[in-house]
Amino acid sequence: MSDIMEMLVRRGFLWQSFEIYGGMAGFIDYAPLGNNLRRKIENIWRKYFVINERAVEIDTPTIGIEEVFIASGHATSFTDVAIECENCGRVYRADHYVKEKLGIEVDETVEAVKEVMDVYDLKCECGGKFKEPAPMNLMFSTKIGPGKGKKGYLRPETAQGMFVDFKRLAGYFREKLPFGVAQIGRAYRNEISPRQGVIRLREFNQAELEFFVHPAEKTHPDFSQVASDKVKLVDKFDNEHEMTLSEAVEKGIIANQILGYFIGKTRRFLLEIGINEDKLRFRQHKDDERAHYATDCWDAEVETSYGWIEVVGIADRTDYDLKRHSEYSGEDLTIFVPYTQPVKVKRRRLVPKMNKIGPTFKEKAKKIAEAISTFNVNSDADEIEIVVDGERIKISKEFFDIEEVEEEIAGEKIVPHVIEPSFGLDRISYAVLEHAYDKDVVDGEERRVLRLKRKVSPVEVAVLPLLSREPFESKAQEIVSLLRSKGIYTEYDDSGSIGRRYRRFDEIGTPFCITVDHQTFDDDTVTIRDRDTTRQVRVKIESLPTILKELLESERDITEFGEVFR
Repeated sequence: MSDIMEMLVRRGFLWQSFEIYGGMAGFIDYAPLGNNLRRKIENIWRKYFVINERAVEIDTPTIGIEEVFIASGHATSFTDVAIECENCGRVYRADHYVKEKLGIEVDETVEAVKEVMDVYDLKCECGGKFKEPAPMNLMFSTKIGPGKGKKGYLRPETAQGMFVDFKRLAGYFREKLPFGVAQIGRAYRNEISPRQGVIRLREFNQAELEFFVHPAEKTHPDFSQVASDKVKLVDKFDNEHEMTLSEAVEKGIIANQILGYFIGKTRRFLLEIGINEDKLRFRQHKDDERAHYATDCWDAEVETSYGWIEVVGIADRTDYDLKRHSEYSGEDLTIFVPYTQPVKVKRRRLVPKMNKIGPTFKEKAKKIAEAISTFNVNSDADEIEIVVDGERIKISKEFFDIEEVEEEIAGEKIVPHVIEPSFGLDRISYAVLEHAYDKDVVDGEERRVLRLKRKVSPVEVAVLPLLSREPFESKAQEIVSLLRSKGIYTEYDDSGSIGRRYRRFDEIGTPFCITVDHQTFDDDTVTIRDRDTTRQVRVKIESLPTILKELLESERDITEFGEVFR
């Protein structure tokens, strides 16, 4: 880990944020190479989860008003237990500190942490005594507007913006399920004591898809494309399986077909960007680990020098989010699903008593009457609870009658369920880099090389003059301009020996180096050198853009495009 982190910093992939002021845990800067690599990963993600789905991408604010997070539950339950030293003032995340110092797991509750602290007489690293453990909300709070302003939070996930926009999005899709909504952007969590570099950040990048489906139809028309893919699974009982996705769904290991579909797509995406399949598995959340509203949840986990880390969460969130936002906003977040043939049904309905409602509720009478009329009742009710302008109001039976009617209905209103694949782009980018990092021996010397997939390499081609003088330099610059005009990420380097320059570009994962040598001026040819094999072929300059584009979009061997030069 120290080897690769040193290289990533030195070569310009990742830098410590606020470095000249001493830095701050939980924040990183994407340096030029790291930023380019992450952007390429994002574009491949779009290919899988937007372009090739019935999905659109939106962009919502990173600051949300308080009401959004009250409805989502983040304002009250998005917490970790913290412990603070009375002596030095350091604050630790309790479960992580207990695991580090005592080697035991502890439930993330104040009571469980307090019991462990008392039993083991847990002390701070400085020897000081801890204060009582306390819950800490992980959201960054802020004020919106001048003066007292309106309370808001930096979003802890991108998902809520997509749920809040659901009504508009449903209209955009003509209210036809299923459909997906994607968002790529920053999220923020005020981690108590982040200690794992890029693995646990306070400001991080997410790519999320909210896929809205009919509750009774959790299938996907394209499941057959991934059904035969063999996947490593660890179920909630810690049993390990290696089986096809169709088998996992049929045996009930994966709850439904659509979850299996997105597990399959996630696997293909991760392999395409360079995750090592031998170090990839999908782990199911245990019953006491899974969110109470989810029916099933799987994490894509990747093995790194930090151990197995979660990089993707794929959850069936049911209708929890839309119901909560509907309840707290008072908006109807349902979709009308027509039946094939209309059906006659008997049902009870509530009839508001305006002579009672008007004098009692005055200016709210009309809205209350409307809420009563639309309230679904399946049996006799002495009291109901409605929401008007965000306020919960209990209405007793004196304000309504119950009558039974027969209606012909053409369909039903349903609250869609949500399947959510959520990707941590920072962890994924780091894992890609670590899995690509390698050492070998070339010409009797050890070299460090990033064997990145060509399509995510931040620098695709380097153009190198054999000698640092004219006319080699100007010819090399002409080729740089040619390749850049064709959309190929190209760098120029004339500093040091040609061997040293090859090593520099091997270390940052550049797939191909183009060398301008003496023969170039005789027959207008150059050599292309392959990063992984160090083989070289000689080709015409005029054919370079075509050949390089073909090579960069595939993993084909360069010897298919010319005779081996060396």
